[in-house]
Amino acid sequence: MILPVRAYGDPILRKKGQEIDANYPDLKELIENMFYTMHAANGIGLAAPQVGLDIRLFVVDVSPLADDEDYEDIADELRDFKKVFINAKILEESGEEWKFNEGCLSIPDVREDVKRKANVLIEYYDENFEKHTETFSDIRARVIQHEYDHIEGILFTDHLSALKKKLVKGKLTKISHGEVSTNYKMRFAK
Repeated sequence: MILPVRAYGDPILRKKGQEIDANYPDLKELIENMFYTMHAANGIGLAAPQVGLDIRLFVVDVSPLADDEDYEDIADELRDFKKVFINAKILEESGEEWKFNEGCLSIPDVREDVKRKANVLIEYYDENFEKHTETFSDIRARVIQHEYDHIEGILFTDHLSALKKKLVKGKLTKISHGEVSTNYKMRFAK
């Protein structure tokens, strides 16, 4: 089932997610619906707050990037990178900071350069509640950091300079008022 994506301005996007356990109601169905929603919106990551749940869950599927010539040197790794992150905790961010033009399904039509570290060491549970501690690099680290921010109540626009925030303020206001058109289902704050 496609779930509506919460738009910028919805208070759920600013809540820090709560940890869950393996008995969370309909967890497998929720994960399936999140992947379905993300794919329908042409996204590569989606966090539970974006579908109205203040829990520490996000999904990532960067396989669409495998055919992008910018990533041809890691295409095989990207093609198989579809993961579920439950109760994630970033343990360390390392390496050089690099800029990348980020966007977000909750903030349509806004894309800006954001600096993030090149590597991330993260502890998380997968969909079977098996614990992992792994290091990710390149675009995979970037997507994980972006989605992790969501479960911390942080949006990519929070990383922008004061000047950039001023420049996008009008667009953000329009989004929060529902004055945006997308090819996917959205829910706007009342």
